[in-house]
Amino acid sequence: MATSVGFLYPGHSAEDDYPRLESMLREVGAEVRLPLVHTDIGEDAHRVDALLEMGSAARLAASVGELVAHDVQAVVWACTSASFVFGWEGAREQVRELSATAGLPASSTSFAFAHAAHAIGARRVAVAATYPDDVAERFAAFLKAADIEVVAARAAGIITAAEVGTWRREEVLALARAGDHPQADAVLLPDTALHTAAHVTELESALGKPVLTANQVTVWEALGLVTTPPRCPALGALFTR
Repeated sequence: MATSVGFLYPGHSAEDDYPRLESMLREVGAEVRLPLVHTDIGEDAHRVDALLEMGSAARLAASVGELVAHDVQAVVWACTSASFVFGWEGAREQVRELSATAGLPASSTSFAFAHAAHAIGARRVAVAATYPDDVAERFAAFLKAADIEVVAARAAGIITAAEVGTWRREEVLALARAGDHPQADAVLLPDTALHTAAHVTELESALGKPVLTANQVTVWEALGLVTTPPRCPALGALFTR
């Protein structure tokens, strides 16, 4: 029986990473299904007020029934900024409400980053974010609450997920290189709007250290809610530890 874990994904930008990730996992023999349902995001803006509305309980609950109908075993809010923007306790409450609505184990991409960093032993990290400075600072504060030290944070200042979704391999690599720091155990790219599934091993090779990307850690987290994530070298250190 296949493991089926579902994702609530905000709007439309890099959702095609999920069928790609499913295919990559199936290529190593994992029987997984990764169904995805889009949420209504309201205003597409990496701005605190817009993100708080994007991640509101009502917006997530509106799409839960459609996702549960895919016979999933766990649900993850596949969004980083509209989870960490609530702070550690607020993000925990968001996940609790999502779990209660779905009647299933639940998490979010923000917690996925915290758990993944600990899983690979990364106590000090560099953040290479697409966000404006103030939003990137909130992610750093969220990681600090998880006992993870952020030694450097690079903010690209992009306002919309739609724009981030147009970035290609070259822009992703440039962002990761710009955000790296010699003291960082790993580099984190925290935007599910960024296409990264195809680039994880190249990113790790270019930087010489583990790289955690939003859609990669989201899938790892979802699988970890119900089973042991499979070994998949194409998805980097997180899937080969």
